[in-house]
Amino acid sequence: MLLPALGGVLPDRPDAVRIDGETASWEELRTAAAGVAGRIVGAPAVAVYATATLPGVVGMLGGLLAGVPVVPVPADAGPVELRHILTDSGAALLLADTPPKHPVPVPVEPVRTARPASSGRLPEPSGTATALILYTSGTTGAPKGVLLTRDAIAHDLDALAEAWAWTPDDVLVHGLPLYHVHGLVLGVLGALRVGSRLVHTGRPHPDRYASADGTLLFGVPTVWSRIADDPGSARALAPARLLVSGSAPLPVPVFDRLAELTGHRPVERYGMTETLITVSTRVDGERRPGYVGLPVRGVRTRLVDDTGAVLPADGESIGELQVAGPTLFTGYLGRPEATTAAYAPDGWFRTGDVATVGPDGQHRIVGRASTDLIKSGGYRIGAGEVENMLLAHPGVREAAVVGAPHPDLGQQVVAYVVGDGVTAQTLIDFVASGLSRHKRPRQVHLVEELPRNAMGKVQKRQLLP
Repeated sequence: MLLPALGGVLPDRPDAVRIDGETASWEELRTAAAGVAGRIVGAPAVAVYATATLPGVVGMLGGLLAGVPVVPVPADAGPVELRHILTDSGAALLLADTPPKHPVPVPVEPVRTARPASSGRLPEPSGTATALILYTSGTTGAPKGVLLTRDAIAHDLDALAEAWAWTPDDVLVHGLPLYHVHGLVLGVLGALRVGSRLVHTGRPHPDRYASADGTLLFGVPTVWSRIADDPGSARALAPARLLVSGSAPLPVPVFDRLAELTGHRPVERYGMTETLITVSTRVDGERRPGYVGLPVRGVRTRLVDDTGAVLPADGESIGELQVAGPTLFTGYLGRPEATTAAYAPDGWFRTGDVATVGPDGQHRIVGRASTDLIKSGGYRIGAGEVENMLLAHPGVREAAVVGAPHPDLGQQVVAYVVGDGVTAQTLIDFVASGLSRHKRPRQVHLVEELPRNAMGKVQKRQLLP
C-alpha cells in the first residue's frame, strides 16, 4: 500500500494534516480523496492545480486512490506552459478550485464538488502503475513528462525514512511548492506513508517555520538562507530533530550559520525528478558541509569521465554522476528517443551532474555538467567550490559562477555576485588567496539579484553570454 495513512492501517488522528491553517484528519482526507477518486476512476490521467491548499492535496490524493496518473500543475503556469502540460499529458480534466486565468483544452472541475465517497475502498493499483507525471523544465524544448511509478515512490520514501529515522512521532514542516519531488513526494506523500503529522506553512516564511513546532523540517537553500538571516526564527528551531536541505547545494556559510543558531547541522540530500532522492546524509552519520552523503538503500552510483570510463572514488576525480536502482523513472512520456538518450549503454542513468566521491563514499555535487564544470586552460574547475569561496567573503550575499567562452583558455571563470561594499578586483583577489589561482574568476559582475526558479535554483543559463 502506497499511503497507509489513507488505508485505515494507522490509527486516525484529528490533526494529521494542516495546510496553510486548514486542518484535516486522515479519515477526513481519505473520505474527500475517495469522493474525487469516484469521479475520475478510469481516466487516462488527471491534472490538478498543485496549490498549497487542502483541496489541492485532496485532488492529487484522489488521483492516487483511483490509480489514475496525477499531473501536478503549477497554479501560476502561463498559458503556453499550461496548454502544453494538459495536452502532452493526455489529462482528461483539470481539477481546480480556482478557475484558470486562460482557456484550457480540457474540462475544469472544482475539487470541492460535493459527491458521496464510494461505499467501499477502491483496489490498490499495481506497484508498476504510473503514479505521477511530473514535468521537468528541460534545458531545451518544451518540458518533458517524467513517469514515476508507485513502487519507485514507495521504495524511495522507505529508504529516506530509514536514513533520517523518520517515524510517526515526527511532525513534518515545510512550505515548498507541491508540483516538485521535494514538496509533493517527500513533503506530502512521505508523511502519509510514514504516518507522521504534516504542517504545510503555505509560504516558507521563517516565522511560520519557527511557530510550527516541527521535529522534521524541509527546505531549499533559499529558505534556509532566509532563516539563517532571522536569528529569532532560527533559534526557535532548536527543539527540532532534523533540518533537511535539498533541491540545490546549501552554501557552506548558510550551513555554518544554521548550525550556530539552531544547534543542528543540516542533513543534505541529492536527487532529480527522474531518479527521486538517491543520495543523502544519514541522521547518525557525518554531516559535512558541501556534501550530500551516501547512496540510499538499493541505489548504486558511479562517476564516469567524458569517454564513459569509470573514475576512482578518491575525492579528487571529477566526473558525471550516474545512478542505478529501484527509484528511477520509467521514461519520458511519449519521448522514447529522449528516454534512451538518458541512459548509458549499460543501463546507468546519466544525471548530467558532476561530482566527486571520497574513499568513504561521501558524495559532493559540483554542479551541472553543462554549466558547473568549467574547463579552463586544461583544468577542470567546479563552479560550486568557487561560489563557496566567494560566499565566505563578508560582503557577499549571493554568488553564481559560470564558464564563459575564452579564445585562449577555452572557458574562463566568471562570477555574478550580489554584495555590499565590494569590488570586482577585491573578490578576484579573495578567491585567489584561498584557492588555486587558476580557479579565480577572470571577471566578476556585481548585480542586484540572481535569476532563480520557483525552487530557488539559480538559472545559470540566463547568465551565460
